[in-house]
Amino acid sequence: MEISVPLAYAGDPREGADGVAALESAGLDAVWVAEAYGFDSPTIMGYLAARTERMKIGAAILNVYSRTPALIAQTAAGLDAVSGGRAIIGLGASGPQVVEGWHGKPYDKPLGRTRETIELTRRILRREVIDHHGITDMPLPPEKGGRLGKPLKILTKPVRPEVPLYVASLGPANVRMTAEVADGWLPTLFLPEKAHEVWGAALAAGKEKRDPALGPLHTVAGGLLAIGDDAAAVRDLARPQIALYVGGMGAKGKNFYNDLAVAYGYEKEAARIQELYLAGKKKEAEAAVPDEFCELMSLCGPESYVRERVEAFRAAGVTMLNVIPVGPEPAALIETVKGWL
Repeated sequence: MEISVPLAYAGDPREGADGVAALESAGLDAVWVAEAYGFDSPTIMGYLAARTERMKIGAAILNVYSRTPALIAQTAAGLDAVSGGRAIIGLGASGPQVVEGWHGKPYDKPLGRTRETIELTRRILRREVIDHHGITDMPLPPEKGGRLGKPLKILTKPVRPEVPLYVASLGPANVRMTAEVADGWLPTLFLPEKAHEVWGAALAAGKEKRDPALGPLHTVAGGLLAIGDDAAAVRDLARPQIALYVGGMGAKGKNFYNDLAVAYGYEKEAARIQELYLAGKKKEAEAAVPDEFCELMSLCGPESYVRERVEAFRAAGVTMLNVIPVGPEPAALIETVKGWL
C-alpha cells in the first residue's frame, strides 16, 4: 500500500505545493490535485513536478467534458515529460452543475465519454494515427462541418506509452466500467466497512471483463489522519466536507453523493443534511452528519486504533491510502503511517 495526500484546491497553490514537497522526504508516494471550478490542475501539477523528485503527481480529476480526449492525452504526455514519468491522470464526469453551469456543455453520455476518453488517450500515447468516430470525431467529418482535418498522431514522443488512467466513479454502472477499463479507481466518501455492500457487485462484474494486461485495479481512498489519545475529536473536521457533498453537491434527486449516503444506510440523515444545506443552514447540516460516518471515513485516534483503521482500508481493497494529516507535524504523521504500510 502507498500513501498520498490531496492538495487543497481552495488555498494558495504555491504554499500548498511547498508543503506537499516537504512531505516527500517523509515517504509520501503521491499527491492528488483537484480542479472543480477553481485553478486548473495541470498548471499546478507542472509546478509540483518541478518542486519534487520522486512522488507521483495525479489529477483528481480532469473532467471529460471541458477537454477533448486529444487534449487530455497531451496533458498526460506533457506532465509525464516534465515529471520524468510520474504522472497519473484521474478522469471523471464531474457533475451537471459544474459541466453545464461553468463549462457550458450539455451533461450527456457520461459513461460513454469516459470510456471513449480512456480508449483514445491510450491510443494517442501509443502514437497511433487516430481515425475515430464516436462521441468524439477525429478528424471532424464534412457532414459535421469539417473541411481540412486529417488523421494525426501526437507530434512528440511520450516518455511512457502508457500513463495510468484512474476514474472517479460512484454509481454502479460507472464503477463497473471503471473496474473493466481503468488503471485505478478514485471513490469519494469511502467507508471501508460499507464499501463492499455498495460497490462489491459492480466491481466484480467489471473485473470479469477486465483485460488481464491491465493488471489489478488500484484504489485510492482515505481521510483525515491524526494520532494521539485525544485525536478522535479531529473526526469532526470531516463534517463540513460530508455536509457539502451530501447536502450541496447538486440539486435534489441529482446528487450522486447523497445517493451514496443513502446506499450506506443513512437515508433519513442524508435527506435531512440536504434539506438543511440547501436552505443555507450549513452548520446545522454539519451537525446532522452521523458520528459513525465521520469515524468510518477517517483515521483518527490512538496509534493502535489508527493502525486498525489502516488495515480496514487495506482489507477493503485500497492500494493507496489518501490522507489529510492534521496537526503541527504532518511529516511525522506521514512517516509513521508509511512505516506501517
